[in-house]
Amino acid sequence: MPTIRDVAERAGVSVTTVSRVLNNRGYISEATRRKVYQAMEELDYQPNEVARSLFRKRSNIIGLIVPTVAHPFFAELTAYVEAYAYAHGYKVLLCNSELDASKEQEYIWMLRRNQVDGIIMASHTLEVEEYKKLSLPVVTFDRFISNRIPYVTSDNYQGGKMAVELLLQRGCRKIAHMCGSLDLDMLANQRHRAFMDVAEERQVPYFTVETDINVFEMGKYEKLLEDLLTQEPEIDGLFLNSDIMAIAAMKVCRKLGKRIPEDMKIIGYDDVSLASLVSPQITSVRQPLAEMSELSVKLIEDLVEGRRVQVENCLPVELMERETT
Repeated sequence: MPTIRDVAERAGVSVTTVSRVLNNRGYISEATRRKVYQAMEELDYQPNEVARSLFRKRSNIIGLIVPTVAHPFFAELTAYVEAYAYAHGYKVLLCNSELDASKEQEYIWMLRRNQVDGIIMASHTLEVEEYKKLSLPVVTFDRFISNRIPYVTSDNYQGGKMAVELLLQRGCRKIAHMCGSLDLDMLANQRHRAFMDVAEERQVPYFTVETDINVFEMGKYEKLLEDLLTQEPEIDGLFLNSDIMAIAAMKVCRKLGKRIPEDMKIIGYDDVSLASLVSPQITSVRQPLAEMSELSVKLIEDLVEGRRVQVENCLPVELMERETT
């Protein structure tokens, strides 16, 4: 195996110069940098990343914990985080918690052993105490944990308010909201608060359907919605907490013979790419996922560099009206 000394000899520079190139430290001319890289390529030299991490006290790796990358929202989130992390010189270590608290705990331990520079937490488990104990930068996605841990979110209350107001503008007289478990302390619960506030202010009958804490399954969404619409056939407006839930609602409406948007108006949330690919296209509250992901990476970088950051980082949402309303 070639060593750093071999690279220095081939490039005609000192070992210190090669080290500076590898660690991007100090001034190095572009010509010298090219010579070192060419020597590394000719020798097929692979730097010892563990040793480099110990030397720099940085790994340039960010851990990302999501419930499941199979869900379109978290798939898009992961893609954005990876792209922005790479642009900032970081690699991403992806962890699917699968809504399993013990598995998430193991991932946290694994990320610590691998000396990641920070963790972006987008999981939905009830276990948050471990994040409070961590002695490395943590940024949470759409979840408040403590006054010491910064979080990135969008304006959930405004998103819920815009969705319900649109349903009522389109003539809905009895509405329902499907959301995640309200027992889970998520910032997304503000969407339901807005839903109730507007419905009560306008004196419109409304219903709430909560999923279980550990549910991201289309079949369960469909069962809950079919039960609701069978028991309350006069419901003519649905606000769903995700676009996947909205697709489930469309399937149930077709099964029950309800036309969209004539008999049932549907609004989803997130505005993932699927929302505009299905037919009819889904009206959805757009979260600025690209901007939120970029901000999450920047917050990690700022924390690594010892810069002060805001704890609350809330970005605006936008209502994308399409064919389901």
